[in-house]
Amino acid sequence: MCDYVSTLAHSRPGADEMTAATMAVLQVLKTRARQLKSEVYALYLAGLHPQTPRYAKLYLLAVVAYALSPIDLIPDFIPVLGLVDELILLPFAIALAVKLIPKNVMAECRARAAQGPPSGSRLARYAAAFIGVLWLAFIAAAALWAYNAFAHERSRGITEQRLVETSGDEYAGR
Repeated sequence: MCDYVSTLAHSRPGADEMTAATMAVLQVLKTRARQLKSEVYALYLAGLHPQTPRYAKLYLLAVVAYALSPIDLIPDFIPVLGLVDELILLPFAIALAVKLIPKNVMAECRARAAQGPPSGSRLARYAAAFIGVLWLAFIAAAALWAYNAFAHERSRGITEQRLVETSGDEYAGR
């Protein structure tokens, strides 16, 4: 099937230029993805740095957790909108995070990130476990909120209905 597609692509006029342009765009996207991965790791290191302000550490925790999380704010299967968080929201969140960190700290963390994570470290497993626990806590909090918001509403409606029924019986007996 791949040969059939390449034959169709090369049989159209201007197909070679389109293929070259597509390959160039893919190369740029791969480069940007590597840079983004390195920047997220630098943000993680900045979150551990003692000179990073506390408010920035909290924001960094959220940004790094979202960047590494397999769960998206907008699911990817939704056409066009599904990629908005990766293409627009995440880069803006990272840019804001970089502005919250002192320049000397960010430069030091970028230099450490360029060396890459220590090989054979358990950092990736700990990060994945932490993000999983964070999402489970978020889901539990949302479920608890939904239960409290809607279950009490339902029981309150039943109680009010009983009050109306019993108050009507009292007046009927007089």
